[in-house]
Amino acid sequence: MDSLKVHNSLKPGPPVPFVPMEPGKVSWYVCGPTVYDKSHLGHARNYMASDIIRRIMMHYFGFNVKYVMNMTDVDDKIIIKARRQRLLHLEKKKPYSQDEVKALGLAAFQSYASKNLPLLAEASKLDEINYTAKRDAAYGRVLSGGTLAGEGKPGDAETKIKMHIGNMNAAAEALKKNAIFPDADEVLLPYLDSLHKETIDTSDQSIFTDLTKRMEALFFEDMDNLNVLRPDVITRVTEYMPQIAKFVEQIVDKGFAYEAEGSVYFDIAAFQKAGYTYARLRPESKNDKALQEEGEGSLSTNLGGKRGAGDFALWKKSKAGEPYWPSKWGDGRPGWHIECSVMASDILGSRMDVHSGGVDLAFPHHDNELAQSEAYFCQPGKGEHTWVNYFFHMGHLSISGSKMSKSLKNFETIADALATTYTARSMRIVFLMGRWNDGVEISPDLRSQADTWESAISNFFTNTKSWIMDASVGDGVKSLSIRQDTPATGLLADLDLAKKELEAALINSFDTPRAMLVLLKLVNTTNVFVKNNKDVDLAHVEAIARWITKIVGIFGLDSNASPPYHGLGWVPSMAADIDPRKAVQPYAEVVHAVKSEVSKLSLCSDTLSNRLSQDPSTDFESIASSGTRDMEKLSLPYIRAVSQIRDELRRMISSQSTENKKAILTITDRIRDFDLANLGVYLDDRPDNQPSLIKFIPAAELIRAREEKAAREAEKAQKKEEARIAREKAEQEAKEKAKMPPEEMFKKDERYSAWDDAGMPTKMKDGSDVPKSQLKSLKKMWDKQKKVHEELKAKGGL
Repeated sequence: MDSLKVHNSLKPGPPVPFVPMEPGKVSWYVCGPTVYDKSHLGHARNYMASDIIRRIMMHYFGFNVKYVMNMTDVDDKIIIKARRQRLLHLEKKKPYSQDEVKALGLAAFQSYASKNLPLLAEASKLDEINYTAKRDAAYGRVLSGGTLAGEGKPGDAETKIKMHIGNMNAAAEALKKNAIFPDADEVLLPYLDSLHKETIDTSDQSIFTDLTKRMEALFFEDMDNLNVLRPDVITRVTEYMPQIAKFVEQIVDKGFAYEAEGSVYFDIAAFQKAGYTYARLRPESKNDKALQEEGEGSLSTNLGGKRGAGDFALWKKSKAGEPYWPSKWGDGRPGWHIECSVMASDILGSRMDVHSGGVDLAFPHHDNELAQSEAYFCQPGKGEHTWVNYFFHMGHLSISGSKMSKSLKNFETIADALATTYTARSMRIVFLMGRWNDGVEISPDLRSQADTWESAISNFFTNTKSWIMDASVGDGVKSLSIRQDTPATGLLADLDLAKKELEAALINSFDTPRAMLVLLKLVNTTNVFVKNNKDVDLAHVEAIARWITKIVGIFGLDSNASPPYHGLGWVPSMAADIDPRKAVQPYAEVVHAVKSEVSKLSLCSDTLSNRLSQDPSTDFESIASSGTRDMEKLSLPYIRAVSQIRDELRRMISSQSTENKKAILTITDRIRDFDLANLGVYLDDRPDNQPSLIKFIPAAELIRAREEKAAREAEKAQKKEEARIAREKAEQEAKEKAKMPPEEMFKKDERYSAWDDAGMPTKMKDGSDVPKSQLKSLKKMWDKQKKVHEELKAKGGL
């Protein structure tokens, strides 16, 4: 095997050789979430991408990975959200009159507009009545899909404006209805915070921990649902306060940080003067004021005493309304970046192989982590300390050109996505279709590609198992013997090629898009080979299916599978505490019901009688005694029993009476479309009295297909009925029209004033003669009416 190469953000450019500090072992620290809100698809992208790489490292390349994740459970966002929730709770308890509540809402409305939508003229005079006109005048261009500048494509700035406008829209409606609580919360919460934040007693830290514990639990619930492996070690900031304070002290003692007004800042100038490099990941961003301020947090804008504009806080003096912990500089709390340095170093030591996170963390978060950690561990005269060997940065997930983020409120939560749009597998396939270090924008085309890939793999697994069951091959691959001195041919040659191509993709910095194409190509090649070769060796097909099963297992696409992934296809789920006999009971009940119903038909067939007398429970007990939890294997004896009875009914139907034919068709259709489909089994009927192929397909898919078919048939029947009604109506109208004698058909037409004996018009309303051209047309109409009238009379319709 060639050596693994990876993209390393510390060395921009092509992938570089991956050489862990200790052969066969990888130490890895990943920046976990700030647990203040529900996780969204952006988090899914980050942590699923990391999970895919971790699984490939462990289960393909065989590394022993120690995976450490932190939980940021004290942070400006957490403080603000928890504090605002408490203030809102207290505000609702106040004995406000209805007018006072509306005045509060209006003040919040105006304050929010002034701060976030500066183009709204005279925010102090803004109200729910004049808001819409002012909004459209100021931001109409953005609302119609344009940009603030009037050129280029909309980006994060426009997304943020739309978010603020959305909050203002909701608040305006709330003011109109006088329903401030809770409809105007998004504008009310920051206003209450600006008025009363310093009144909150933060000695009771449960204000904050209640929120973070709840959000952490939801985060891991989401990760479990996405089949993301749990970290080996979880660290929490609030559990590391003494260590953080000591860590900061040592950086100060080494001359790379200083205290100012109760806070401690990292001294970038001193660090660089000593010969060390700052902003190793993103040197082009080190003077970006916006990113620096974002990294410091929204509550730290007024902290003073910094020597350099880029110096960042290691320890922040806590203000009123903020949580605090003791330190030699007074009560305070850690800066954002120092937390990861302390926790990662505590678990992994002074050096680690891999550090990862979203690409948006590269600067300032990861660059500041590197600087402060290297300052902490550096030793005079020994050059720069290497704290991290490889930085993996996961690409953004984008929606309509803007990154998905909580701050932009343009996100869909993981829970909502799984409930409405995705399965864990389909979401992971979408992310596997893109390089882990590239941005991903979910488009209809990408979703279509992912769906096509999943269908192809699933159908291949289903068909392979069906072919094997039909041929009673069982575990053919285990007995397959391939001579090593003989070149592989046919499907085995295709399998060998696929293995080489997949390995080439994975050693090239985990190139999963290429790997996914390799798998799809092998499936398509195998399907064509099977179609064109009647005598295909199913053991070779099984070998391919089992290898693909192993790879999709390594990629984390089967939440029911576990290493070393030696199965075939997606693993059916069955709870560990369920008795196999109870699990197969629905299948046994179908067997009993079918036997009872068929017995009542009194059909003469020795083969059928034999099928009805067989007891599938004997075969089941033999399978269950092996200890398997595979529902497909456990249920197969019962499914085969029903399928064989049905096959015999289909074979003998042509020789039956009309009444029996109808009964047999009813039974066989119901067995296929309802009895077994509801259990996730499809019987694929074949011609020439061949046995039906048994295919295991999720019941939801079969039921959905059945319902869609029923809907199509109902729509077809409805259209047919509508056509019949329209036809009958037209016929009735024609009949009514035919009842009129041709002599009378023009008499009531007000355009004419005189008629001849046959009823043909001779004079127009003004007394002039009817034009000859019009008379010719009228005569044709008269002749037609005469014909239908006489035909109706001949039929006795008059």
